Amino acid sequence: MATATAPNLVEAKPREASDKNAARRLRTTGLIPAVLYGAGKEPRPIAVDPKQIQRILYSDSGHNTIFDVTVEGEQAKAMIVDWQYEPIKGSLLHVDLKRIAMDKKMRVRVPIQVKGEAPGVKTEGGILDIVMRELEIECLPADIPSHVIVDISSLAFGEPIRVSDLPKSDKVKILSDADLTVVHVTSVKEEVAPVVEEVAAVAGATPAEPEVIKKGKQETEGAEAEKSEKKPEKKK
Repeated sequence: MATATAPNLVEAKPREASDKNAARRLRTTGLIPAVLYGAGKEPRPIAVDPKQIQRILYSDSGHNTIFDVTVEGEQAKAMIVDWQYEPIKGSLLHVDLKRIAMDKKMRVRVPIQVKGEAPGVKTEGGILDIVMRELEIECLPADIPSHVIVDISSLAFGEPIRVSDLPKSDKVKILSDADLTVVHVTSVKEEVAPVVEEVAAVAGATPAEPEVIKKGKQETEGAEAEKSEKKPEKKK
């Protein structure tokens, strides 16, 4: 498990709880509305620099990063727990920050990163199927890893790596089910071929209508034969 990057500093300014119009006016100044809550204290409306927040979100540890936030001399450890983007331009609109107690364990989900090249893919013709993208863990805030590394350099065809196979740590407890498959090498699924063969078989089959016509022709020929057999009797 890779450790998270060093904490960042977010300098916030106090603001009054306001409506959407006030939030729009605040954004024109280069700041966005935010809320700081948790640790048994009242939620506090604040304004933050979106660039500082984006720097944290785009870091290796992402929203799991523990950072310092300062507001009028008050400093606290915090984490980003929710954020909202503008759907068209992609700019940050709002963010929620939670005060973190560094001496209390917390549950978070961290991304899984695959490392190495599986022999089952390189020499056995299989394909790598990554089943799990995140892992749920429990640990102290300072011990939150930026990601969990899964080594697949010895992964053969048909063999899975399960949660129980991941490296253990005294500081981090894995909460995800131990029997869950994280990654495995499987074969290419050929689901299209039977459909193509079926379509080709249908295309090559004799249409139903000519068969009906042929049947009618046979019935007509049979009727004419019957008449021809009866004609000599009629002449007599």
